[in-house]
Amino acid sequence: MARQLSTKILRATASSVSNAKVGFGPFSMQYMNYSTKQSGDSDVATSITFPSKITTDRNTHEDFQPTNKSTGSLLDIVDKDVKENPVLIYRKGLPGAPRCGFSALAVKVLRQYDVPIKAIDILGDLKLQESVKAYTNWPTFPQVFIKREFVGGPDMLLNMHQNGELKDLLVGINPDGATK
Repeated sequence: MARQLSTKILRATASSVSNAKVGFGPFSMQYMNYSTKQSGDSDVATSITFPSKITTDRNTHEDFQPTNKSTGSLLDIVDKDVKENPVLIYRKGLPGAPRCGFSALAVKVLRQYDVPIKAIDILGDLKLQESVKAYTNWPTFPQVFIKREFVGGPDMLLNMHQNGELKDLLVGINPDGATK
């Protein structure tokens, strides 16, 4: 009985939402998409999507219109980071405050070689995360770069450490960050 009642209330609410055109005005209605069905669902409203692009209002003063303040793409920034830092790790958290066990493991392995580590926290910037993934075509973090070369994650780093390849790869990187 309670289930039937809640279903009726939900359907009534959904139909009133999908039929409502007041409150938003015709201007904003063109940017909203109301979906009332998913495959196999009843006539219950399931999603509302909003535009992902900020539209420019021609009546707004130029000081208040959206601007793009970046001077280059994020892929360019990732490429610059990789080229400028002999040991770079895109990770979750910072070396002193890891937010992931895998990130902590990668830093722990690298610290055994007394090389400077440039660590960039990717948790606060979703666009940076996606750009790094696109740059390496690798889906997970942390991502380690040594001498402009993508090494992989902590599993690869640990494997290279155990078989001696990491020591050979880090030869020539001084504690001050310069490469020979």
